[in-house]
Amino acid sequence: MWAIALRKREHRWLAKRVKQLNSFLYHNSLAAGGDVSPDVYLGHHGLGTVVHDNVTIGRRVRIWQNVTLSVRAPAGSPHRIIVGDDVMIGANAVVITPFEKSLHIGQGANIGAGAVVTHDVPAGATVVGVPAQVVREKTI
Repeated sequence: MWAIALRKREHRWLAKRVKQLNSFLYHNSLAAGGDVSPDVYLGHHGLGTVVHDNVTIGRRVRIWQNVTLSVRAPAGSPHRIIVGDDVMIGANAVVITPFEKSLHIGQGANIGAGAVVTHDVPAGATVVGVPAQVVREKTI
């Protein structure tokens, strides 16, 4: 998260070094090019978490360990993963876009531990399984 904040302030060299240190300490890859709200919670210090450059994460999102948020397009492309506010992503979940497409996770959605998400998740929905399926929806 520090690397993202530094990059937003145009401290690219320092952002890269902080990212490298974070990767060494916690075995994760949190791309400095992502757009992440400052109040995102990373469970267990983000241990094993991978976040692609083309990811936008909203307010009060909780991401547990070993989560992967991957966009199947080059960094800087218009294809993104957009995570809405108040989302919870369980441990070992994988969110991956279709090739050169975007994916949205709606506000208040919950992604179960170990789920593999390859399509949009509606606001307020709970998804689980491989591939992820909606098991509950609530109105937000």
